[in-house]
Amino acid sequence: MRTVRGNLGLVLLLVVLGAAWGLASPLTKVAVSSGHGAFGLIFWQLVIGVLLLGPILALRRRRLPLGARPLGLYLMIAAFGTLIPNGASYTAAAHLPAGILAIVVALAAIFAFPMAVAAGIDRFGWLRLGGLGLGLAGVALISLPGSALPDPAMAAWLPLALIMPLAYALEGTLVAKWGTFGLDPVQVLTGASLVGALAALPLALATGQWIDPTAGIGRPEAALIVSSCLHAAAYVAYVWLIARAGAVFAAQVGYLVTGFGVLWSIALLSERYSGWVWLALLTMMGGLFLVSPRRRDPLAATGDGDHDGRRPEPAERGSA
Repeated sequence: MRTVRGNLGLVLLLVVLGAAWGLASPLTKVAVSSGHGAFGLIFWQLVIGVLLLGPILALRRRRLPLGARPLGLYLMIAAFGTLIPNGASYTAAAHLPAGILAIVVALAAIFAFPMAVAAGIDRFGWLRLGGLGLGLAGVALISLPGSALPDPAMAAWLPLALIMPLAYALEGTLVAKWGTFGLDPVQVLTGASLVGALAALPLALATGQWIDPTAGIGRPEAALIVSSCLHAAAYVAYVWLIARAGAVFAAQVGYLVTGFGVLWSIALLSERYSGWVWLALLTMMGGLFLVSPRRRDPLAATGDGDHDGRRPEPAERGSA
């Protein structure tokens, strides 16, 4: 009986994580609604991450290594996990429906397949190649003139939005290839957030995208704060879930992130989609299913997880 309750609790936590990360798309749309630039938003997002995750490291009495290898890792994670994908997504969010962005982010796992094969860390499979094809078909369905998008001119912004899952896929491939040099995931994310904030600050100032915190907190600023806090809290819970239930079970959050992203966009932004968008969503989910790893993990009745000390795959989360 205790095992059944424990498994139900893990499933519930998975759903909560999907719902939390799924909020990223509509909250991103709200955050850019007042015209805030990408680098200003990214800077404060990363600062909030440091302020939330730093105390967790202190409570755990874990230091933040600052050698050449850790700093290189932080820089790589900051670049491909936040600066590049979030710069693209914040810009695209001003022109595309939030639900479309939620669907596009699912491509991270699909794009990761050919990258992993090329890097020699995964094996080729025809079914998984079919998953890549379905993912690309989903993009095609979205971009068809007069079908999914409210305005056909929006299709011009889809290539920019695709930078987000491409960057996440590259980030995950590099981490899987080279590891995290013994750092645990919270150390990695804290270090990457600190390095990313230091990089984003001069970019925000040089491009005129600095956001003055003394100007007051309106709806866009509140959306950024909520999104950043949700991500940090969900990330820590996700790391715990990997250790408790295994990486394959935890990876199923990817489906929930995309699904909840669309549902939240409908509920919070009153977005409405044509049948083509729903078909694209189903096609993308099918592609995600085909490229997902097939090894079996126990659902953690004993707590013997599959946690390997690395950061979750980008496709398994929302925007970093």
